[in-house]
Amino acid sequence: MKLYYSTGACSLSPHIVLRESGLPFEAVLASTKTHKLPDGTDYYTINPKGYVPLLELDNGERLAEGPAIVQYIADQVPAKNLAPPNGTMARSRVQEWLTFIGTELHKTFSPLFNPAMPEEAKAIFRTKLLDRLRWVDTQLEGREYLTGAEFCVADAYLYTVTRWTKPLNIDISALRHLAEFMKRMEARPAVQAALKAEGLIQ
Repeated sequence: MKLYYSTGACSLSPHIVLRESGLPFEAVLASTKTHKLPDGTDYYTINPKGYVPLLELDNGERLAEGPAIVQYIADQVPAKNLAPPNGTMARSRVQEWLTFIGTELHKTFSPLFNPAMPEEAKAIFRTKLLDRLRWVDTQLEGREYLTGAEFCVADAYLYTVTRWTKPLNIDISALRHLAEFMKRMEARPAVQAALKAEGLIQ
């Protein structure tokens, strides 16, 4: 399999999940600025949407969108318990989290990375984002991870987007449960391996 990623982008989530899965894969850098691969290939010829992540399977099929990719990976290695079985309420809870992170957190971060976005508008998005993160903080009270004591694919997504608070100077130090969650995630070998592979840590 090939995972097309951009350093520190939302593709870090499936990158972490792939490393948790133990499945063999190749990580291919796809710059979201130049839309060129290291060999000069135009990334739009691989993913017409132009963004990451994209997972290319061994049979040549391609799967886009982070929440779909991480669930696909989890289903390839059921013994790893990266997501509960399909059709269970527990799986629906994971999907509930993936949807919330994608629509309420990820998409609220996006305007803050846009240099053309007026500062007044960014202030509105920051307020909304902190409001949502405060709610997440309450949900993590008494839990190691989003759905309980065990890591699941939604945790990789939450970790990935919450990392963006740092470069955007959004102070989440008062959100104690979320801060503890981030430390737990950072200590996971798969997270360390993904961060090193993307050059985000030494």
